[in-house]
Amino acid sequence: MIMLLLLVVVFWLFFIRPQSKKNREIQRFRQGLKKGDRIITIGGIHGKIIEISDTTAIIEVEGQGKLKIEKNAIAQEFRSEEVAQK
Repeated sequence: MIMLLLLVVVFWLFFIRPQSKKNREIQRFRQGLKKGDRIITIGGIHGKIIEISDTTAIIEVEGQGKLKIEKNAIAQEFRSEEVAQK
């Protein structure tokens, strides 16, 4: 019984807790997005936010095209200095 309890605690510490923390960080990032931010979607599309609501964002992509995407599809903020270092 104690081994089972120990296994559950270890599982929680190494799998569930870190994933919950990561999800909170992603949620905070997406809530902090604003007009003008340059982003990369989970599909690899680079764009600049021109309009944002609670659940969606309209981004401008190269060539003056506009896309309406779900905020959940935004993976990260684009930083040109990060690309230059790679």
